[in-house]
Amino acid sequence: MATTLSSQRKSALTAGVALLLMALVAAFSYGYVQGTLVIPSDIGNTFTNIATSIQLYNAGILGWLIILVCDVVVAWALYVFFHPISKNLSLLGAWLRLIYASIFGVALLNLVFVSLLSGGTDFLLLVNENQLHALIMLFLDAFHVIWSIGLVIFGGHLMMISYLAFHTDSVPKLISIFLFLASIGYIVIHLFQSFLPFLDGIIHVLEIVFTVPMIVGELGFGLWLLFRGGKNANT
Repeated sequence: MATTLSSQRKSALTAGVALLLMALVAAFSYGYVQGTLVIPSDIGNTFTNIATSIQLYNAGILGWLIILVCDVVVAWALYVFFHPISKNLSLLGAWLRLIYASIFGVALLNLVFVSLLSGGTDFLLLVNENQLHALIMLFLDAFHVIWSIGLVIFGGHLMMISYLAFHTDSVPKLISIFLFLASIGYIVIHLFQSFLPFLDGIIHVLEIVFTVPMIVGELGFGLWLLFRGGKNANT
């Protein structure tokens, strides 16, 4: 029992640290770097911002790569943590997160292409300014479209985790409920964004409705894993 408890605690700590690290790095890469440099309605200024702050932009890409690695770590850690509850469901949850991470990795390639186009390579001699701006817009849009498709899969992962968490004796039921609501939010919002992007009014409302469950569910679960996960003998 002591060995099982030790394994549970280690996996909970690993997942908790990785989840909180992801939140901090996402605040930098998505919140600061992308929020500062990328202007969706002005590709000309976006290109200028990236080209003149290429090191900051590349630091943002590095942050995304750290998040990608953390996703793989979390997939493994949560599989170990929830394995005693249901081997099959915990394995399915892990595979869904790994599939999401693979799609996210493909999406990140588009940001690398933007970096290459903005970094003053010889390729720039072959295209004019309008073509360059069009390519950058294409890759930035492709990043969000591919990532959005991946987040539908991520919602499925969260749904599995919320179910497993709800059927434990240790995870607070409120956290499980918020995780389930967050999973619904990810699936619905990103299905709309991927296949019905012209319904931006509805998407905006959905984002408002599900923002709190997404933040509270994921952050609350990460904090619980870090400070409480695996400390009880029975998961």
